[in-house]
Amino acid sequence: MALADLPAAGTWTNWVGNQSFTPARFARPSSSEEVAALVGEAAAQGMGVRVVGAGHSFTPVVQTDGLLLDLSALAGVVDADPVRKRARARAGTPIHGFYEPLWEHGLALRNQGDIDDQHIAGAVATATHGSGIGNSCFSGVVRGVSLVTPEGSIRHIGEDEPRLLRAAQVSVGTLGVMTELEIEVAEAYRLSEQVDVWPWQEVMDRWDELVHGHRHFGFFWMPSEESAALYNIEGHGAMTDRCYVKIYDEATPDQPDSAEPGRRTDRCYRIYPMVYDPNFHELEYFVPLERGPEALGAMRELMLASLPDSVYPLEVRTVGPDDAFLSPNYKTATTVISVSGTPGTDYWDYLRSVDALLAQFAARVHWGKLHFLDSERLHALYPEAGEFIAVRREIDPEGVFLNDHLRPLLA
Repeated sequence: MALADLPAAGTWTNWVGNQSFTPARFARPSSSEEVAALVGEAAAQGMGVRVVGAGHSFTPVVQTDGLLLDLSALAGVVDADPVRKRARARAGTPIHGFYEPLWEHGLALRNQGDIDDQHIAGAVATATHGSGIGNSCFSGVVRGVSLVTPEGSIRHIGEDEPRLLRAAQVSVGTLGVMTELEIEVAEAYRLSEQVDVWPWQEVMDRWDELVHGHRHFGFFWMPSEESAALYNIEGHGAMTDRCYVKIYDEATPDQPDSAEPGRRTDRCYRIYPMVYDPNFHELEYFVPLERGPEALGAMRELMLASLPDSVYPLEVRTVGPDDAFLSPNYKTATTVISVSGTPGTDYWDYLRSVDALLAQFAARVHWGKLHFLDSERLHALYPEAGEFIAVRREIDPEGVFLNDHLRPLLA
């Protein structure tokens, strides 16, 4: 496969429709060798290269006027080791593609979020996460990667190169094209679910117990009666100023499986996912765990004063620490605050107000969600940002894997 043989590229649009562009070339390679050949040729011609996964990022992270690579044909779990608790998978493997292959070996993902269509490489590159302070985001369990570098070679980075691995764990695709990765996994486990609707104040009063006493805890707070239906969680009576609370704990062997709504018990991967419509644009910021209640109280007041722009539920979770250079959870457990806007409306003043408020709490950002991060804030909030940029320059000195969105931050 050569660049000259590729068909004309069409317009690419992401999952929710807020990002569109037309690359010069588009390819769907099915092997690492094809990726390497395409990247080497594109770089030699001075073209930028970006990679698209499932298109679940709200920011223009995959935008390019050069070569766009779709790795959906480079998918599948290639090895699962129950002794070492490790799994290797190709970069285009969707999160749900791990479920059965791992379970067959008595294994499971250590943690995951409530959407499972993302490709694992994209989820890792942007520090996508689940909930619970006892587990890190996806990036925190990466133990090795294979990267195609600008010269078209395949570079393997493992635990014997900790500096490079900590850069590769959250790279937003700027170190190269990830073609395979190794992650730490867990013994297979089942989850028992508790879903209830509680008043806001009850959740705040029980914050420490809920955060520290359960494997997973998160909730959606509803600013109005219209909020719940937007995330398909209606049917629970009056919802204004109430919280849809989700608590998951590991089921004991004597607990039978159950399909009772709100009280299910089943394999972990059958409990985690939720169904969302692509009807929102999301901003997601991470504040230090201990500052969570204060930040959430301020967010509640802002959202009540910002209706109807703030009609979407406020999603709240917690995540454990890791040591990836660009991770929003770098060296600290965090409270994750997710805020959405309505497509087709001018909600930017509201989101800028959210940004200004959460900036007071030293909020870091989700790399795949809307944010207002600039270079000054990057270096103030991410202590190892300079080290990441140094690694990026070593591996990709010409910036082949940068784009207009990322260059001001990471060049």
